[in-house]
This record gives sequence, structure tokens and C-alpha cells, in this order.
Amino acid sequence: MLNPRSLLVESFHAAVAAADPARILPPHLPPPPRGRTLVVGGGKAAASMAAAVEAHWPAEAPLSGLVVTRYQHSLPSRRIEVIEASHPLPDGRGEAAALRMLDMLNQLGPDDLLLALISGGGSSLLAAPVEGVTLKELRQVTKALLHAGATIHDINTVRKHLTRLSGGRLALAAHGARGLALIISDVVGDDPATIASGPCAPDPTCCADALERLQRFQIPLPAGIKHHLRTCAAEQIPDTPNPGDPCFSRMENRVIATAQASLKAAARYFEQQGIPALVLSDSVSGDAQAVARQHAALVHALQNQKPLALISGGETTVTLRPQHGRGGRNTEYLLALALALGNTSAWAIACDTDGIDGSEDNAGAVISPDSLARAHKHGLNAVEKLSAHDSHGFFAALGDLVLSGPTRTNVNDYRALLIGLP
Repeated sequence: MLNPRSLLVESFHAAVAAADPARILPPHLPPPPRGRTLVVGGGKAAASMAAAVEAHWPAEAPLSGLVVTRYQHSLPSRRIEVIEASHPLPDGRGEAAALRMLDMLNQLGPDDLLLALISGGGSSLLAAPVEGVTLKELRQVTKALLHAGATIHDINTVRKHLTRLSGGRLALAAHGARGLALIISDVVGDDPATIASGPCAPDPTCCADALERLQRFQIPLPAGIKHHLRTCAAEQIPDTPNPGDPCFSRMENRVIATAQASLKAAARYFEQQGIPALVLSDSVSGDAQAVARQHAALVHALQNQKPLALISGGETTVTLRPQHGRGGRNTEYLLALALALGNTSAWAIACDTDGIDGSEDNAGAVISPDSLARAHKHGLNAVEKLSAHDSHGFFAALGDLVLSGPTRTNVNDYRALLIGLP
């Protein structure tokens, strides 16, 4: 049997491998159309998805397009252009790429095929603001929502009504061409209308919903955004295509990778090592520290059990203070978990399956039964570090960060706890 640290890290790799576009995307490719095929898309998996399309598309069939991925997530391409842009805050490169895609979409005809490659992160990577809203204003509101601890559902509800390709508007721009959106889900519930703000899916929300989210989190409204949303809400003008809109009659949204599938792959890995595994949930959400305390309570209740792996996915949130340290939601969860576990013999890992926890260079980290003792020897106060949201500094000092590099896929967070080991 591998040691606990290796078991946890390898289980994370198994979860990521289950969402690798090179493996999962090819079976979903349609036959080439009578006309040409245009590939567009965005997200952390965009480059690897495009590479999978290129590798399996007939050489004689027309294929072109443009996808946008996060900086340092690109891969070499031959027929589909790959551009890098900023995430989680949009930048000019992503805005320019989205506007270019609109021009490409406007040239599609009824015999052509639109192949949309959608994955988590696409909202900010394809963020061309609507008329009257500036990129600076969009960045300002996005940053405020992130710091306020808003969920991805809340953030995407706002972005759908502030950007030109979100909320079904990519499908609308295809002008009746047949379309297939292949989607890697990074959201709880795997709803195509939520993943990357649903560029090819009907939008059940309206501008009033976006305003409600901004007011709930007490986000100051820049002038352009205030005017756009209030005007739209007051006049009850649908700015995004709703369910039943004719633009979706030839558009299919197909989710090809989910957190649940990745968690099951990790469970199979543990079981192959002789450790029973229980998938708790693929939809854990809420404050990272609160989730950590809940999981610690479960460990305390089961600590006399034989070896067992407890696996979960989903996406927690962190509400930051004005002055804060470095770290993402996964290391925040782990630091809170270590404190809540106390002297138990449990091990745990928490990582983002895209390989980047928040905006740092690590996927996450690992805790061991002696994490707090080792921290004390290094002069680290775990309580103070957690209060300062400096979980990255805590685990970096212990050498317990998980550094996978960009995985070029994204099915949300991965967590596993090992209990009952000898």
C-alpha cells in the first residue's frame, strides 16, 4: 500500500484524468457537415478540447475557429487558433477574442456546423461587455463579487446580462446554423445554463435577477452597469434568449465531463488500493471554513472505523477581509479542517481540478495528523494564518502544497479524507 500522502495525491490525479478532454471528447464528435465547421469556445479546458478536436477531425473536412483559455493553459494548434487571456478578472485579450468570435458566427450558414467547446472559466475569458458597459466596470464588479464570497451561480447571473456571448447569446449569433456545445462542467448541478454563464443555453434569468444579486452582496454599481441593468429591468426587455427561443431549435448542449464522474474515478482508485471509499457529494458548497468544520465532525464520528476514504466535490467560497494574505478556497478549507480535527489521525487533500487554487501556483495542499505540530515548530500560528486568509503561506512553509501545474480541464474542487489508517 502507498503511504497516505501518495494515496491522496494519486487519487487527485485519477479524478483529473477522468475529465481529460483527450479521453472524453472524441466519442462525442459529430460527423462533418455538408458545409464547414467553425469551432469557438472558452474556458480552462479550451486548448485541450481544441487539441482533441484537431486530433480526431478528418483531415479533408474543413475546420477552423478560435478558442480562449487562461494564461499558461495553451497548447500548440494547427487549425483552431488558441488565445490566452485573463481569469478570473477579464482583460482586453479576452474581450477582443469574443468580438472576433461574433464576426465569425455572423458568417455561418444553414449547412455549417458550430462546435462550441465550453468549460469553467469561460465567463471571464469571453467577457466582451455589452454596449454602454466598459471592461473596467465589468472587472470592478467581478472583483467585488469574488471578494464578497458570492457563489459562481450568483456571479454568472450577473455576467450573463453584462457580456455579449453569455446567457445563450453565442447560440443566438449563429443565425440558425446547426450547433453542438460540448461542455465540461465545473458547477454544482451541471446545468449548461450556468457553466461558463451558458453561452449556448437558454437563460431563465433577467436583468432584475442580476440587480438583486448585486444588491444582496452590497456591490457598488458603476455608472454604465447601473444604467444598463436598471433600464433593462424597468422596461422588462429580455436581453438574453429565454427558454423556447427559436435560436435553440438546432443547438444541442451536451455535458461530457462532471465532478461526479471524477469522484467515482477517485473512489475506484482507493478501492484498488484496498481502501473502501464513500462519495459524500459532488455538490458541496458554502463557506470553506464551515464545510471544513462539518467534515471534521463527520471524521470524529467515524474515527473508530476501519480505513475509509471520504470523497467530495463542489465549490466552496471564501469571504475576504480588505487586508488578506494569499490562498485559495481549498487551502482555506484544509487549514480550517486541520484545526477542527485536532489530534485525530486523519489525512486530507483538497485541490482544484484545474490545477490552480484561486490565483496561486498550487492546486491545493495535503494535511497530515502532525500538520499542526510541524507548524508549531516552524513558528506558525494556524489560527492567525486562517484569520488572515494566508493558507498558502501556511502550507508553503510546511512543504505541503500540491503543485500539479495547469491540468487543462476543470470539474470543480476535489476533496478526500483518509481515516482509520494504522
